[in-house]
Amino acid sequence: MNDIPQPSPQAVRPNPVIDRLPPYAAGKPPAAVEGLTSYKLSSNENPYAPVPGVHATLTEMVSGGQDASVLCRYPDPLSTALRERLAAHHDVPAEDIVTGAGSLGALTQIINAYAGGHDDGHRDEVIFAWRSFEAYPIVVRTAGAADVQVPLTADHRHDLPAMLEAITENTRVILLCTPNNPTGPVLTTDEVEDFLAKVPKDILVVIDEAYVEFVRHDDAVQGIEMYRRHENVAVLRTFSKAHGLANLRVGYSIANQEITKHLRVVAVPFAVSTLAEQAAIASLENLSDVEERVQKVVDERERVVAALTEAGWDVPETHANFVWLPLAERASEFAALAGTRALSVRAFAGEGVRVSIGEVEANDRFLELAREYIQG
Repeated sequence: MNDIPQPSPQAVRPNPVIDRLPPYAAGKPPAAVEGLTSYKLSSNENPYAPVPGVHATLTEMVSGGQDASVLCRYPDPLSTALRERLAAHHDVPAEDIVTGAGSLGALTQIINAYAGGHDDGHRDEVIFAWRSFEAYPIVVRTAGAADVQVPLTADHRHDLPAMLEAITENTRVILLCTPNNPTGPVLTTDEVEDFLAKVPKDILVVIDEAYVEFVRHDDAVQGIEMYRRHENVAVLRTFSKAHGLANLRVGYSIANQEITKHLRVVAVPFAVSTLAEQAAIASLENLSDVEERVQKVVDERERVVAALTEAGWDVPETHANFVWLPLAERASEFAALAGTRALSVRAFAGEGVRVSIGEVEANDRFLELAREYIQG
């Protein structure tokens, strides 16, 4: 007998697409272990707080040093001050920039504007590498489009020839994640230029550079240079990672104005608060402090990768603020062991484990576990 409650014919039902959405699994906080400081290495957060200039700006705003009514007024829906500051920083027109709630918000605007379902029943297609950012299929399917997932190569990189082969008459958007989350490798300028030369010009290619500030690869593609050269390229950036503003949700896209004019139509109004906008501006105005903290993360990343390699781990080259352990079916087991050490890491069941670069003590404890695990 089936004891599972069945919805009545009169029940409120969700959009059928909801049943096709994979769950988004945010990084979990670490479990408390007596005698150990807990560390979260599961969400690719910057372990360092925003730079002092940001802290001073936010403190003044919320303490009433400026007009305290800022908190009871809606923010500028266009984030004009931030876009003008970004325009000067990147040497691009402000009209080419559209802000959003993190780079994910900016991506959602792009997909909603350029891919979806049609009255005749067919769905646009969005191509991306897999595994890549786990929100991609959620955003695509929510928009009513179909996701086309192209497996990574054996060395955990985008298979660009296979992605070209996946293009059909229904393809509207292609997503390139560099460095790739969760595996870490970057795409190079030459391979992306070659790729773009073969992609039809009516397909929008989105270069997701959420981790670009951590890249130390001489030949890594520069998304903004691709946008300058190709009218069908859009770039995603965020203040969540390098700038340490994850909680404030500030991201943006850069594309030519024939693209951005459509993004503004679907943009969620007031997605970037005034506090978030001013924090992002303050961070840009104290960029040397930001870069110093980014370099500390990069130095730790290099130390961690070198130690893992010395211990016998075969990890892909990473230029983000995380490392990828290709553990396959042992991923969940490793994550559980990390939990016993008061560390939270991000397991992708059956595939691998992503470990964010954190505080020095957290990295040391992770390396200790990694050495023990591979030896035993």
